[in-house]
Amino acid sequence: MEHIADTHIEQSRPTAVTLGNFDGLHLGHRALIKLTKQFAEEEGLQSVVFTFSPHPMLVFKKKEDFALIMAPSEKKFTMEQMGIDTYIEYPFNQEFASMSAEDFAIKLIFEKLQCRVLIVGENYHFGSNRSGNYEMLQKLGQERGVKVVAVPSVLFDEERVSSSRIRKCLIQKDLEDANRMLTVPYFILGTVSEGKKLGRTIGFPTVNIIAHPLKLFPPNGVYATKTLYKGKYYYGVTNIGINPTVDGTQKIVETYLLDFSENVYGETLQTFFYKFLRSERKFPSVEELRQQIQRNAEQAAEYFASEEYLKNWKSAQE
Repeated sequence: MEHIADTHIEQSRPTAVTLGNFDGLHLGHRALIKLTKQFAEEEGLQSVVFTFSPHPMLVFKKKEDFALIMAPSEKKFTMEQMGIDTYIEYPFNQEFASMSAEDFAIKLIFEKLQCRVLIVGENYHFGSNRSGNYEMLQKLGQERGVKVVAVPSVLFDEERVSSSRIRKCLIQKDLEDANRMLTVPYFILGTVSEGKKLGRTIGFPTVNIIAHPLKLFPPNGVYATKTLYKGKYYYGVTNIGINPTVDGTQKIVETYLLDFSENVYGETLQTFFYKFLRSERKFPSVEELRQQIQRNAEQAAEYFASEEYLKNWKSAQE
C-alpha cells in the first residue's frame, strides 16, 4: 500500500476514490471501501482512500473532549489489511478548510488523483462551510466524465452507524454494540513498555502498552480482552486506569495474558476489547487486589468460552 501524508497526491494512473474521515472504520466506512475496491477491480483502476490528518474536529476544537476511536497508526495499519492501493492522509488546517467545495472536488480529487469513479456516503459534506455534497459532486462529475456513486447509510438496530454513535457506546462501556458496528472489535495497537512489575510479584505479570495520546479509551476499569502476538490470539484481562491500590497517578493500559510467558518489551501488540468486567477501584491491600485479578481472569475465561462470544466472534478471528 502506498501511504501519502503530504500534499503531493498526484497519481499516474486513473483511480477509484472514496472520501471521508473513516475514524473507526465501521460498517458504513467498510461499505464505501468495499465498493471502491470493487469498481477499481472491475474497471482497472487504482483504489484510493482519501482522508484528513489531523481529524477536522481536532482542528476546529468544537468538542474539548474529542478523541479518536483509532489512532492514526491504527487506521493506517487497518487500511493496509483491507487491501487499499493508496491511502492518503491529506494535511488538514484552517487554510485548507477554507477551500471551496468546487476547488476541492475538481483540483484535488478529479484532476490530481485522476479520479474516474468517486464513492461517497449519501450524507457526505465537504469544502468551506460544508457546502459541498453528493448532488454537487454528481453535477461536477457529469461535466468531467467521472462516475459519482452515493452509498446509503448503514443501519444497526434501525439507527445510522456513525463514529459519533460508536464513541458514545465506548464511553458508556457498551462494547458489545460498539464492536458490532465496528465489525472488528475496538482495539489498542501499541508498543510494550516496562512498568512497575508489580504484577509479577503477585503472580499476574502484565504487559503495559503505550497508546496514542489522542485515542479514545473506554472508562477506567477491567475488560475481557484478546491480544494478538505473532499471529496467535491470547485471552486476557486488561486494566485501563491509574492503579490506585499502589498509588498510581498516570493512566496506563496493562494486560494480564492467560497462558503466556514471552518477553515482549519493545514489541507491538494488538489488544481487542470485548466485555466490561468491573470499574477501577482502590483495594485495601495488594493481596485483595491479587484475589480480584484472579476472579477477573476467571470471568474472562468464562466469557471466551460462552455462547455469546462463540456465536459473535470466534469464527471471525480464529
